[in-house]
Amino acid sequence: MPARPHTSPDLPAAPTVADLIRHGGAAFERAGLAYGHGTDNAIDESAALVFHALGLDHAEAESAYARTPDAAGVARVLALFDERIRRRVPAAYLMGRMWFAGLEFEVDPRVIVPRSPFAELVQAEFAPWIDAGRVRRILDIGTGSGCIAIACAVAFPQARVDAVDVSPAALEVARRNVARHGVGDRLRLFLGDVYEPLGDARYDLIVANPPYVSDEEMQSLPPEFLHEPDLALRAGADGLDVVRRILAGAGRHLEPGGALFVEVGDSDVRVQQAFPELPLTWLEFEHGGGGVFMLRGSDLAR
Repeated sequence: MPARPHTSPDLPAAPTVADLIRHGGAAFERAGLAYGHGTDNAIDESAALVFHALGLDHAEAESAYARTPDAAGVARVLALFDERIRRRVPAAYLMGRMWFAGLEFEVDPRVIVPRSPFAELVQAEFAPWIDAGRVRRILDIGTGSGCIAIACAVAFPQARVDAVDVSPAALEVARRNVARHGVGDRLRLFLGDVYEPLGDARYDLIVANPPYVSDEEMQSLPPEFLHEPDLALRAGADGLDVVRRILAGAGRHLEPGGALFVEVGDSDVRVQQAFPELPLTWLEFEHGGGGVFMLRGSDLAR
């Protein structure tokens, strides 16, 4: 028998979906869990696990809250709560999936959990920074699960997308997601570091969510983040090892009329200090997130 989940003792004998969500949220708060892998609070994290365990549709949430699951369903929910607390593993890994730009992706510990503000950019077709109608070739650097590359392929049906990652294990997950979304005729996956496997190919749009956590910052990350691949997070003493390689080669691979978008998260100040000569544009997002800069191809061609 598994250990009883570390949850509050006041769960009703026949709990509703809403009772289970509140129950899990309270337990997560008491356990001091960390979030940031698709949710940013205990209640949303609990709701994601409850809906997953019970096979509920988030689109029908209002009617679902009043339902009373059977005993087997309640047991599945409590087991997920227990594992989330005991192992401090992100909910996305427990569910084996995460949503990005309105699309569902398979995820596991071979890849980081999709959570980038790039989703907002993709859904807006990168307006007003580029003319979407002129985008024919897109490159995604550090593709991981393939979520950004695949979302770009869906948003730009006239474009071909190349996606690169240094991890063979990550590319196995990306291949599954490419097949899942049926974009394999326009999306190619490459194993290699940054531009290395691409020859002299040039692109109208380059996107990158590379590793950008410094060695020092890695030591203070909550346990949830340590379930993710170190290779996808750590980027040297100042967190900019990969960003430097991206910027160094961008001029050779970005069309003059194109644009480069790079997410660097909390390393944004270090980027500005390291590259004061570059006319970086820092983007703002309606739905949260930040640390993304844009650089035009014309600026690199000067």
